Amino acid sequence: MEVFNSFSLKEVITSFMVLFAVIDIIGSVPIVVSLQQKFGQIEAGRASITAGIIMIVFLFVGNKILKFIGVDVNSFAIAGAFVIFIIALEMILGIEINKTTEAKSASIVPIAFPLVAGAGTLTTTLSLRAEFHDINIICGIILNTIFVYLVLKSAKWIEKKMGEASLAILQKVFGIILLAISIKLFTANFAQLVQNYINF
Repeated sequence: MEVFNSFSLKEVITSFMVLFAVIDIIGSVPIVVSLQQKFGQIEAGRASITAGIIMIVFLFVGNKILKFIGVDVNSFAIAGAFVIFIIALEMILGIEINKTTEAKSASIVPIAFPLVAGAGTLTTTLSLRAEFHDINIICGIILNTIFVYLVLKSAKWIEKKMGEASLAILQKVFGIILLAISIKLFTANFAQLVQNYINF
């Protein structure tokens, strides 16, 4: 009952909006379509449920896991920045860095992680926990998981509606945006990492 007493629609909506902005599944549509063309069928349910589970689990044990393996949040975010950087390079330059050929591999990696439940999303869940009650953050995660599922499920329809030329342009545009995000994520966390070591 205590859990339900902590329920707040305002906190749920705020958590949803914050995570929605960080996940940016709409902006990731060109990546999803590109991965579908590259790997084949994407298991929308498997990918979205896995991403949701990762986010909820990380909400409760994220800090403990990172501390246990001796990794701080900033280092974790920098690692995520490198992954996003590589995906962006593939989109912009049209090169293939990920050589995986197994079709089902695209459902979990890189869609569930790190595209949906990436370093930015996971660190955001930890930040939200400092301000909101757990039940409201979980509701926000579930709502985002449902939305991600709907977008992934309609990837074929989106692919049919998009021409090859417009898809190529969108991929390069969003590739540049992803590149900028990865650089921002890297510089912000690297600066914080350096500051922590200097203070130490």
